[in-house]
Amino acid sequence: MHERISDELTWRQYAMGLGIRLRRLRDQRGLSQERVASDAGLSTVQYQRLESGGFAGPTPNPTSKTLIAIAQILDVTIDELLPPPWPDLRTK
Repeated sequence: MHERISDELTWRQYAMGLGIRLRRLRDQRGLSQERVASDAGLSTVQYQRLESGGFAGPTPNPTSKTLIAIAQILDVTIDELLPPPWPDLRTK
């Protein structure tokens, strides 16, 4: 059970780091949350959850399609979009 709690905490921390990076990249490009959400095929609320890292709710877990769309909208690579270090998600 301890391992599961640790994994969830690690993912939540990573999701929060991703949210910070999304907001920074979006702000640098002068885009609104509504614009990025719409262009990525998300609702504004879904995109806001990504930027908040699930701070006020379940931890977001975006699909690869969503991440690729957001990276293209922000004109960055996936490596530039996803903050390092990536969490180790392998089954132990």
